[in-house]
Amino acid sequence: QVLAKCENQIPGFSELLEDFPETDEPAWILGKCYHLKTEKLELLSDVKSRLWFTYRKKFSPIGGTGPSSDSGWGCMLRCGQMILAQALICRRLGRGNVNVNLKRDPVLNVFFLLFLTAQMGVGEGKSVGEWYGPNTVAQVLKKLTLFDEWNTLAVYISMDNTVVVEDIKKLCKSLYGGELSKSQGPPHHDEWKPLLLIIPLRMGINHINPVYINTLKECFKMPQSLGVLGGKPNNAYYFIGFIGDELIYLDPHSTQAAVDTEEDGSVDDHSYHCQRVPHRMKITQLDPSVALGFFCYTEKDFESWCSLVQKVGMKDSLVWSDLNLVSSFLNETLLGICRVHVCSLFAV
Repeated sequence: QVLAKCENQIPGFSELLEDFPETDEPAWILGKCYHLKTEKLELLSDVKSRLWFTYRKKFSPIGGTGPSSDSGWGCMLRCGQMILAQALICRRLGRGNVNVNLKRDPVLNVFFLLFLTAQMGVGEGKSVGEWYGPNTVAQVLKKLTLFDEWNTLAVYISMDNTVVVEDIKKLCKSLYGGELSKSQGPPHHDEWKPLLLIIPLRMGINHINPVYINTLKECFKMPQSLGVLGGKPNNAYYFIGFIGDELIYLDPHSTQAAVDTEEDGSVDDHSYHCQRVPHRMKITQLDPSVALGFFCYTEKDFESWCSLVQKVGMKDSLVWSDLNLVSSFLNETLLGICRVHVCSLFAV
């Protein structure tokens, strides 16, 4: 009776039961663990609640004379919208929310229209209608969030495979003018801007190097995980988790009609949630060029992420070429200086 009720209420539930393997291995979705023998319904509900951005058609021509559909070229931009949407959901509703509704939660309607995203890409050397890579989309998202004062996200994109904790703390504790907060004593909770951390990486030459696979999996297990931008050559996907040796992802390669905003500012969100069984692909098929995403709502979340990164390196017996932690976890009144080379985490 329970299964019959689920089949009636959740499209694709029967497919999920048949399609996902009966295995003792857990599935991980954006930091949450699911045991498929007992929690397939919960996994499906979680995946379905993620916002799904796809190709659209019949929208106003970009720039007045440009394309009115992004089919064939906008897939990485759509994946960028998805990872940003997940960050905003965590920002406003929390990761545990599995019932996102754009009509009920109009504050989330800031997932930047495609034409804005595409036009920002021009500044990164990409013409409207040109395919984007993970790093370019990351730079575009950083520019766009500067116009969103409501959510006040601090966006940090690692350069040269390096995450500098000192720079991140300055960024997240700064005012809009770029000055550090002048308040005395330990920083208060509300002085930390929620952090969207994006780490572009290349994990191989033509194909992903197998030595990176376990570490990539560990990233999906982190509570701060926003997933991964990547895919195959000229085909972008938004990876949200894994099971065994397969990645689980949302695929933007469906073309739907553009959706107009209603008078009250809300959006009919039916087409923004994937009603299908989530896609899977072998990790070994992943293109080596990716961008990892993480969200740290508080400074404590960020420090926890730093600790997890360090533990992953120790767990996999990897060599850290440059790791210098000074007081960042010991004394809140000191601005910790930590330079973490993410490439060391993915070192051979």
